[in-house]
Amino acid sequence: MADAGRVSRGGAVRVGILLGAGTSVVSTVAIGQVWAVCDVGVDSAANSLTLLFLAPLFWIATAIPLAVLYGVVAGRHRRAALAAALLLAVCCAWFLVTWLGVLDSYPDPVCPGNVPPWWPEFVPAS
Repeated sequence: MADAGRVSRGGAVRVGILLGAGTSVVSTVAIGQVWAVCDVGVDSAANSLTLLFLAPLFWIATAIPLAVLYGVVAGRHRRAALAAALLLAVCCAWFLVTWLGVLDSYPDPVCPGNVPPWWPEFVPAS
């Protein structure tokens, strides 16, 4: 008989896949917008190809820790596990955008400090 407090691997994997996909899409779009506004790269085609290559890597890199976190915490409390997984997804998206989108070494002809004007001031960008 299955334990009531136990979470199936399939449930944790589904949460990791779904939240990882969302994190990947949000991160890829945000990085593309930062690069477009701050005039980073050669042209939009090269940037799009780079992001197309990186998107599945973002998905894998975020889906695995999200699934593990959800699987571990959901055995005790499922709502807390979902909240923790959502918080981790937001942190992963922030990390990816600030690490790959806001380039410290790139000359900033358009955006001061390579931070786009639409970036919220209360969210650290570097």
